[in-house]
Amino acid sequence: MKEVKWGFIGCGEVTERKSGPAFAKVPGSSVVAVMSRNRERARSYAERHAIPRWYDDAQKLVDDPEVTAVYIATPPSSHATYAIMAMRSGKPVYVEKPLAASYPDCQRINRISEQTGVPCFVAYYRRCLPYFLKVRELVASGAVGRVSNVQIRFAVPPRDLDYDRDNLPWRVQRDIAGGGYFYDLAPHQIDLLQEMFGPILRAHGYCTNRAGLYQTEDTVSASFQFADGLPGSGSWCFVAHQSAKTDRIGIVGDRGQLYFSVFTYEPIELVNEEGRQEFVVPNPEHVQMPLIQQVVEHLQGKSRCTCDSVSATTVNWVMDRILGKK
Repeated sequence: MKEVKWGFIGCGEVTERKSGPAFAKVPGSSVVAVMSRNRERARSYAERHAIPRWYDDAQKLVDDPEVTAVYIATPPSSHATYAIMAMRSGKPVYVEKPLAASYPDCQRINRISEQTGVPCFVAYYRRCLPYFLKVRELVASGAVGRVSNVQIRFAVPPRDLDYDRDNLPWRVQRDIAGGGYFYDLAPHQIDLLQEMFGPILRAHGYCTNRAGLYQTEDTVSASFQFADGLPGSGSWCFVAHQSAKTDRIGIVGDRGQLYFSVFTYEPIELVNEEGRQEFVVPNPEHVQMPLIQQVVEHLQGKSRCTCDSVSATTVNWVMDRILGKK
């Protein structure tokens, strides 16, 4: 494709700043249509972002001859349906993370991509952000020596919406999200670690609901092991006190330790035999832009983007093992 003309299925919060504007700013890329089941939302989004056409039916957007690629920004339960619909129409797909609401749905997507030869990319955009590229550089340079252990620690208090039993967020509804907040936030952490240390081949977790605000898990502890034997652990709590807020991954080696955050972008902290150092690494205004540029250039035949559905599927496998999903 000389120019990639995108159609958006879904126009929620994530598209307003993180991703949406980037599709129009990357050279050779434009947005020509948007779809939401809510007609007014679709119309309003199209008008605010100067998008020529809007739909309230996903099939109509996919069938639009002007649309040459599809961005899926809906909750995970519909990712497989829309991705398969688009790929069967010969249109490449860029899907929000996680790839789907379960590992079997990820496998379905991969089968159709292989059968049709149409690529499916996934929005694990942190792989391309300068902040995390610096983390990878420090690890690869031997700043902490041979890595011995990896630890994820994440804790946040409940959101106000979590107390509204009659109108709970979709992110805590298993049939829509695949799980609770763990299934929404842990994918970025697990994907980054697999990018640095290879695939996780063993994973086990303990999940519970401590606060009773919703039906899905609100507290998770897990252990996992990478292909080379490197062990790791993680703890996630989504009903913590404000004073316990934590967003931290620690990488422990035989020469030092490295700490970084995944969502708050706190300064990267390196402690080794040379002392303590901090690295402040800014990210672009639209955080998905570096990955979207890679996807566009892949579709233009200029380069290859490896952030595809196959590489993303292992994240769902790990999460499903931790949650004990069958």
